[in-house]
This record gives sequence, structure tokens and C-alpha cells, in this order.
Amino acid sequence: MKKVWKMTADTVSQTLFVTNADGTTEQVPLYGHEAFQYVSYLWLKSGWATKFPYNFSWMGRPIIQIPEDMLMIQEVIYRVKPDVLIETGVAHGGSGVFYASLFEAMGKGRVISIDIEIRPHNRAALEAHEMKKRITLIERSSTDAQTLAEVRNLIKPGESVMVVLDSNHTRATVSVPADDAAGRLLAAMLATGGLTEQAAEPALTESAG
Repeated sequence: MKKVWKMTADTVSQTLFVTNADGTTEQVPLYGHEAFQYVSYLWLKSGWATKFPYNFSWMGRPIIQIPEDMLMIQEVIYRVKPDVLIETGVAHGGSGVFYASLFEAMGKGRVISIDIEIRPHNRAALEAHEMKKRITLIERSSTDAQTLAEVRNLIKPGESVMVVLDSNHTRATVSVPADDAAGRLLAAMLATGGLTEQAAEPALTESAG
């Protein structure tokens, strides 16, 4: 989808008029698939700008997620049924509790939650939570080689792994050089669904959102 400069919705003609940043224009049916994509993108940007995701919690912990995203990721988790889910970014712990509760319902799986700082009151709340039995907390940078080594030691041979990158949303954090030891290990985890000592060839890259 092109970068949009302006959108005008005409409910009478049931048309969405779109002006793109490059000067091109489009007219699409207001209640069609393309219009839904345009409006959804605007809704998403507006939602984060107004901190809409900060209104929600899961089992008592603030989650800072859009409910639709939660619904979609549970579909992936249930389909894949990983033995371990590694999440980077803890905040209040809501996402970790969410993943752990899915694993509890499925009867298998555990969460490794990593953050460079886990504030004492959040750690205390998570340690006391009923889902803590399925959560391991690591307080260190997710790109630190020591963190990757610790995570590796927590994974049993043959276990499948899912990684959710949701910490510092900058290119420097989510794009790890392939020649970096931590980058090779994390890239291998993402590429194979498990841990391996063989280095992944390409660099691990993800566009910062």
C-alpha cells in the first residue's frame, strides 16, 4: 500500500477518495476490501497515537496490545503449539500472562520473557500471578550474547520455539548483524523454530514499526 496523504469518505456515493503522497489518486468502493485496508491502516495509526492499546488488561495485568492482534496471535500459537515462546519486551507482563494462559489451556508450553528492565512492582505482580508457573523472566537486553546463551540453556533438545519481538521498536534492535554471535543464534531460532549451533546465513532483519 502506498503512503497516503489524504482520504475522503463519501457515504452518499459509497466511495473512498485517496490521494497518495506521490500525487496519484484512487477511487475505491467505500465498503470494499481496498477501502477497508486503507481505513484499517488509519485506525491503527490513530489507535497507537491515542494510546488505545493501553486500555486493556489480561488476567489483571495491563497488556498494551490491540485486541484484534491478540486474537490473531492466539490463532498462530494454537496452530503451531510451540513448546516455548520467547518474548522480548515485558512492560507490565500482560502479554506474557496472555501467552502463558493459552499454554495453560492447551496443557503444554511455557514463556520466556526478556526485558532490559523489569520494574520491581511489575516483577512482584508477575511472581505472585497464577500463570507464573509457566513464565521465566530474564532481565537483560534481548540482543546481549549472554541473554541468548541463557535462553539456549533453558530450551530442551527437540523443543519447538516461537519468538515474538516486541521490545525496543528500532531498527538497531530488530536488525541484528549476521556476523554477531547473538544475531546468528537468534536468526537460527527464528529460521528453524528451534535452537541450533549452526549459524543462519542471512542477517536477521525486521522493519521497525
